[in-house]
Amino acid sequence: MMKVPAKIEIANLPTKIEKLERLSKSLEGHEIYIKRDDQTGTEIAGNKVRKLEYSVKEALNQGCDYLITCGGVQSNHARATAAVAAKLGINSFLVLRNKGEKKVEGNCFLDQVLGAQLRFITADEYSNHRMDIMKEVKAELDRKGHKAYIIPEGASNGIGTFGYYNAMEEILNQEKEKGIKFDAIVTAVGSGGTYAGLFYGNKINKNSAKIFGVNVCDDAQHFKEAIENILHESFQYTNQPIEFTKEEINIIDGYVGKGYALSRPEELKFIYELAKLEGVILDPVYTGKAMYGLVEEIKKGNLKDYKNILFIHTGGLFGLFPKQDQFSF
Repeated sequence: MMKVPAKIEIANLPTKIEKLERLSKSLEGHEIYIKRDDQTGTEIAGNKVRKLEYSVKEALNQGCDYLITCGGVQSNHARATAAVAAKLGINSFLVLRNKGEKKVEGNCFLDQVLGAQLRFITADEYSNHRMDIMKEVKAELDRKGHKAYIIPEGASNGIGTFGYYNAMEEILNQEKEKGIKFDAIVTAVGSGGTYAGLFYGNKINKNSAKIFGVNVCDDAQHFKEAIENILHESFQYTNQPIEFTKEEINIIDGYVGKGYALSRPEELKFIYELAKLEGVILDPVYTGKAMYGLVEEIKKGNLKDYKNILFIHTGGLFGLFPKQDQFSF
């Protein structure tokens, strides 16, 4: 077994795997399962906390008392970072992309409830200067006698990768317990860290499943490069690299729609229909688009070789509330 970095234990793990019986029945020839990483906790719900268990441990080892990170105004990762910081008795500073939202709700409201300091920046500043801005914030905090630790978008870097390396090993154990073998594992891709961890764990364990990512922003080429970079950074922690090519990184493109965190009627309708069908609520930014893409690909016959499919529910419930006026019931 590969030796991975140490972590703090905050998430409620392992998360359970459920079969989506009625959805499976509607997709003849496919058995669809869902891993409930939306249930990792209440304040910290979602996939981000798995990565933060490793990132924040590194921060604590360095004696840091401030966590700095970034994301969209409804970032699940930013909210989870604020919650973890509060739980540990340290501070958080969030640099958030604001596209003109005036109403503070959903994750952004929770950020404030959790005591995070917020700085709003424009979409252009976020795209081109977010790391520079976080470094400026760190320098200012350091001048005030604090020691700050910067966590990149989505905690998608070398250390954060081990959150989903660990999740992959968790899945393999659950397969044995349930007597199931998954042919494919599918996750939303917004920054690449979740996919990278699953891919790394899958390779190290010589598992036969195909890992698929459905990108919710940018394009397949962007994420192939991002995931490649994250993986190479993670190898520095283990000294156990894997051999792979970009062609092995499977990104299902074509479901970004209007863009990151922007919803089309068909995506929101799918979230509504699945909630009625299975009692499972997806979010409009990540899992709604990714599961919609998975089902559409199955309907098109593009995944006919994969019978048992596991979908990772990465959370994001709070992101639904700012979208409520866009739903039609």
